[in-house]
Amino acid sequence: MRTALVTGASSGIGAEIAKRLDSLGFRVILTARRADRLEALASELENPAEIITADLSEREDCFRLYEQTKNMNVSVLVNNAGFGVIGDFEETDLDRELSLIDVNCSAVHILTKLFLRDFVRKDRGYILNVGSSAGLMPGGPLMSAYYASKAYVVSLTRGISEELRAKGSRVSISVLCPGPVETEFNDVANCDFAVKGISAEYCAEYALKGLFSRKTVIVPGLGMRLGAASVRLAPDRLVLRAARKMQSKKLES
Repeated sequence: MRTALVTGASSGIGAEIAKRLDSLGFRVILTARRADRLEALASELENPAEIITADLSEREDCFRLYEQTKNMNVSVLVNNAGFGVIGDFEETDLDRELSLIDVNCSAVHILTKLFLRDFVRKDRGYILNVGSSAGLMPGGPLMSAYYASKAYVVSLTRGISEELRAKGSRVSISVLCPGPVETEFNDVANCDFAVKGISAEYCAEYALKGLFSRKTVIVPGLGMRLGAASVRLAPDRLVLRAARKMQSKKLES
């Protein structure tokens, strides 16, 4: 049976991607910090699932996760774990932001590199890094660390994708860049979205269609795709001012 590993699978996009992969016939390895959430999700799946609890803000857990799964014939890796912090940069908690960088950047980097090496050796496999439309922006006032972390994920994925293409590899890597999605993200970041989000179910379905179509950058929702295109044409200073106004509304909500 084909096997997929999904990090941050306890809720939101990760949980919905796991459900969708299960419906496609994959055995899913579910990873997050909350074992009870993973067990509840596993009980909903058609195929037997593997549960591995891990805190991906700890590098040791990232390497342990790879060691536990490297011989499970994983052919799809979904790096979904991540969170945001909102507030003026000089006032937000430094330790919280360093943990954000560990989860959003370091964990993605570690797992991508380790599994990519295995996939390249077998000349097969798919990697989906969950970024954000924030990663397509020039910056994000009041969510500066989060936007920067997602820009890292987008840039890393794009660079690796071109390396694989140049070598004629059958391994594929994609980055998912959704706008607002109706998940627990708001509660973790302590904010509310200024615009209505898409459903996690729709986001997951769109993401996997793009992944298996070998699309490098996946942006669900016509409105968000148009918005991402317009950002490239607008002066950075205007985009940054608009982003700040949007984040301010989140703090006011």
